[in-house]
Amino acid sequence: MDWGQSELLSPVVRDDEVTIAARRRKKVAFPSPGSGSPVVSTVTPARSLLRNTPASLFRQAVTPRVPDVSSILAPGGRTPRYTHTPRNALSSLNLDDSDWTNSMYISPVSGFENTSFFTDDIANLSSALLKEDDPGEAAAASLFPEFLGSFLKHSSSAVFDLLEDYQALCQDKVDVLQSVVLRAGQNSKTAGVRWLLQQESCSWRLITSLYRDRVQLAMEDDIMTDMVIPSESEKVVVEQLFQRDAVIRQSQLVVDWLESIAKDQIGDFSDNIEYYAKNVCWENTLHALKLRRKSGTAFTVPLVTELDPDAPLRQQRPLADLDREDDARLLKNLFTLIRAGMTEEAQRLCKRCGQAWRAATLEGWKLYHDPNMTSGSKELQPVEGNPHRGIWKACCWRMAEEEQLHRYERAIYASLSGNLKPILAVCESWEDCVWAYFRVMVDSLVEKELMSSGMAHQEVETLPREYLEANWTMEKVFEELQASESKRVLEETKEHYHVIQKYAILGDLDGLLEEFSDWLTASKPLPSHLLRFMTHLLLFFRSLGLALKEEVCVDVLKAYVSLLIRDQQTDLVASYVSQLPAEVATAQYAAFLETVNQPELRPRCLQLATDAGLDVAAITKLVVETVREKDDTEFTHHNQTLEMGTTKEDQRKINVIDWLLFDPAHRAEALKQSNAIMRKFLALQKHDAAKAVFSKVPEDSMKEIYCQWAGLCQTTPPPAEDENGIREHLCIRAYLEAHEAFTDWFSHSSSAPQKPAPAPEAKFTERVANEMREKEYQTSLSSWSSRLDVLTEDVKERIYNVLLFVDGGWMVDNRQDSEQDSERSHQMAALRSLCLPRLSFLLLSVLQNSSRHQEALRLADIISSDQHRLYQVFSKEELRRFLHKLRESSLSLLDRGLDPLGYELQP
Repeated sequence: MDWGQSELLSPVVRDDEVTIAARRRKKVAFPSPGSGSPVVSTVTPARSLLRNTPASLFRQAVTPRVPDVSSILAPGGRTPRYTHTPRNALSSLNLDDSDWTNSMYISPVSGFENTSFFTDDIANLSSALLKEDDPGEAAAASLFPEFLGSFLKHSSSAVFDLLEDYQALCQDKVDVLQSVVLRAGQNSKTAGVRWLLQQESCSWRLITSLYRDRVQLAMEDDIMTDMVIPSESEKVVVEQLFQRDAVIRQSQLVVDWLESIAKDQIGDFSDNIEYYAKNVCWENTLHALKLRRKSGTAFTVPLVTELDPDAPLRQQRPLADLDREDDARLLKNLFTLIRAGMTEEAQRLCKRCGQAWRAATLEGWKLYHDPNMTSGSKELQPVEGNPHRGIWKACCWRMAEEEQLHRYERAIYASLSGNLKPILAVCESWEDCVWAYFRVMVDSLVEKELMSSGMAHQEVETLPREYLEANWTMEKVFEELQASESKRVLEETKEHYHVIQKYAILGDLDGLLEEFSDWLTASKPLPSHLLRFMTHLLLFFRSLGLALKEEVCVDVLKAYVSLLIRDQQTDLVASYVSQLPAEVATAQYAAFLETVNQPELRPRCLQLATDAGLDVAAITKLVVETVREKDDTEFTHHNQTLEMGTTKEDQRKINVIDWLLFDPAHRAEALKQSNAIMRKFLALQKHDAAKAVFSKVPEDSMKEIYCQWAGLCQTTPPPAEDENGIREHLCIRAYLEAHEAFTDWFSHSSSAPQKPAPAPEAKFTERVANEMREKEYQTSLSSWSSRLDVLTEDVKERIYNVLLFVDGGWMVDNRQDSEQDSERSHQMAALRSLCLPRLSFLLLSVLQNSSRHQEALRLADIISSDQHRLYQVFSKEELRRFLHKLRESSLSLLDRGLDPLGYELQP
């Protein structure tokens, strides 16, 4: 039998979706024209049987291709669900190839088309990374913007192209980090990051494969039927099984995925098989037998006397020590090849090591098919598969049960016959155990189908009942893993990526999201790359329209956004916030903007929000409201008289108004929010802070608001809220101008020129100097008095502008048809009670100090006037104090010979 040829193709999954190693080795995979290696036909029926591994019966059948679904998959003509690809290059190498080691095992350097990470550039990069405190994180940090770039690039195209991009990005980083790990050591932090990214890459590979099949299945439900066509061919029966049964098809995808992971790692032991004999099996035992024949002496240690394959078991005698060691290593490597889905390479290795008989034992799993029964062609076609597969399988089962055989030899034949226990005996990791269970599950389901179709071999029916009657399901597999006796497997079962892979295999998204929720609430923070993976995984599920628990999706996205904010990934935040519900997105981005203190970054952040489709107006409004409401000081009446200084928190409130000033369209909101901030400052007598806020608002804001409203072709007045905001802004301006005028007056009145002290009568020169000083004083006093009169008039006018504010009074809305805002109404009423009495006392003080007592008494008339009703904003205590101050003016007028109101006394 020629084990070097195969008329069947290699699995599509392994070539196109799953294995990275196959893609890397394409450069050396196919034999050169002069190598003499056979060329295999690339035309086979759809869902054809494969000749790689027994469990991989229909790898082509379980590899769905991209359907023509414009909203999910790439545009273009419809692609057949099951297509053919060139067979695996390694399968086409001849078993007699003398340089089989170089053909099969590619060195880390020569096997990569682009020389991989051992190029000078990558070497220099790894050297630079080693200088970082955490080289792994430094090298992998670019994944965050790269993932977003891929997500945005494929937002309206094929989602599976996006997953392939994710996988490629992770794998590229794994390659870079591998060179760093070689220098930094396996126990370094970089090794941990590399492991995380390797697991993520494998997870994307699995999810791509499984969900491509599931999406294709969902789209083709209307054209697929469960009709079974009777057949006398094992191959056709099982092809139909894979065609209609999604469970076995996806189970095989899991097997393919796990084998592809092992295949990527196949180079780890490739250098350890150079010790094998070139052509002769058990050469040390053969040499000992030849020596015995020549010398005629007996062995000091009993050895086999015959060299047929069954001799050690039949004679109950051992081989030579060196041969036993070589056999043990060979068997372990053979199992490793089978574990990687490379059965043909395992056969080639057997033949190369002089054990062609063992290669033959690995051949009998193939399902029987005689194309001449149905072709109708006069020309005979070669028969495929093993007509005595039942006998072969029963023998493999018994060999797996033979305790005297090496454990890896038992595991090899157990994997071919579906015998689970011997396989688990050599499985060390979670991946190994999952592979064993799913391989046995596929094998069991295939045999059940053959038995139900009446094509089962009699010998197969002699296998143990627990195998024939096993009712394997995916759920049962993971239940068994939870009960594993291996401590390592139990620990690996709890690893985050393995949990995700488990639920992806089961298709249990509710269970997956429950795990996500538990991880987010755990005390230990999640690795940043894991959180990135979780986020993009949920976005992928959402793009497929799958039902998800919205609250968990929101929590994951919020956690990822918080991570990006913490790591100062400013340019990435908006795109992920836009994936949240509108209200949550507004709150999240507003919270992010609160942390942006660099003025130069603020326009960029708002532009990114606009590009991401966020409601920038609502966000900026919320930022301002959040910052201004952080002060818990009550807005109530107080007796505070001293001016308060501006604190850091006040400065933050002043600066936050900038968020509303970048876009002129937000000018009305900027006006209203600045009013709210200034109301609080005025209540606390922080006039400098209020002036700083006022100065932030552009002078043309009111004009801009009216122009924008007119630009909307509106003939009606602007909304009541906007007009009331404009009026309030004018009220505050009038108050600040009055306060500033009083400040100027007070400052000037406190700086009156000092009268020079008269010098005692002395010399003529000193008297002249005194006269000069007196003259200068009189000039300064006259100038000061004139300036004081001007300032007095100015402060009087500006305070009256506040007290007698037009159309209803100061801090009183002109339009009452606006939406009710009880907090604003309360604050405005409180400001009238706080500021109007305060200004009245200031004006009274100015007039009395300027000896304008009659004008001071007229102020009482204004306050008591029913037209303005200013007396309503005074408390009883304030009115009492005000009248007491007026009494002083009346006494001054009486001292001048006038009546208490300033009029001349009648005789």
